[in-house]
Amino acid sequence: MGVEQTNLVDFISVSGDQCILTATSALEWGCNEHLYLIQEKLNTYLAFIESGEIYEHCQQTDIRTIVIKFEFLHAPDKEGEEFLAKCENILSEAGHNFFY
Repeated sequence: MGVEQTNLVDFISVSGDQCILTATSALEWGCNEHLYLIQEKLNTYLAFIESGEIYEHCQQTDIRTIVIKFEFLHAPDKEGEEFLAKCENILSEAGHNFFY
């Protein structure tokens, strides 16, 4: 799995009242395709949340916090950091936590 498979949720875990959706990427930074794949992956994760499907997979009805987490093999470059900061703001406004 990974960011290249934009239509899949990579990993789902539950910790207390948090459901954590984790995506991974081993791609190098510095190309627009990587940013596009991250955006598409985030759209898949948001659809997973908004459809309610997340609750079927987390097997828990008292989830209070949803976390979307990206793990990168390579540290983001300046453009990547700016893009991820924008993603964090958008997800925060939607009521979700975003970490990378």
